[in-house]
Amino acid sequence: MPRFFPPRLARSLLLCAAAACLSTAALAHGDVVPQAVDTSSLPQLGAKWLEANPYSSGEGHKEALRIGSSAYNQNCARCHGLEAVSGGIAPDLRKFDEECSGYADAAKKKVCFQEMDDYYAGTVRRGRTRDGRVYMPPFEGTLSQEAVWAIRTYLEERREQQ
Repeated sequence: MPRFFPPRLARSLLLCAAAACLSTAALAHGDVVPQAVDTSSLPQLGAKWLEANPYSSGEGHKEALRIGSSAYNQNCARCHGLEAVSGGIAPDLRKFDEECSGYADAAKKKVCFQEMDDYYAGTVRRGRTRDGRVYMPPFEGTLSQEAVWAIRTYLEERREQQ
């Protein structure tokens, strides 16, 4: 078998390649520890979880959008992609409730969005596991209700921009 590199050079090249791969992977995912979000400037929601996003419109919408954008980038983008555009690791969250937008009947559309709000909040709070594998970590205890709904507000805005 022919040798292309002397053993020392081959070992050095292999170590450099491994180091480059590891450093790229570490930089790509950033800080994987869930980050708390300052929501003190939002209307406070209390301890009981709401069934629907209170920031979708009206009081606090613009501030929720600002906070939600930052919170998404800190906690969600590493898996769901920058600006909610998935790179294939996890679902594209701009399309999360896409089917609801297609309903012509306003009552059915409202119910659909409420069901998706419930599914969203439950998923973010409790995470997702299948066969003992964690597909999404739970954020309850790290993200407040205000932070969870602010992120939802950001995702609603991203859905409308597609």
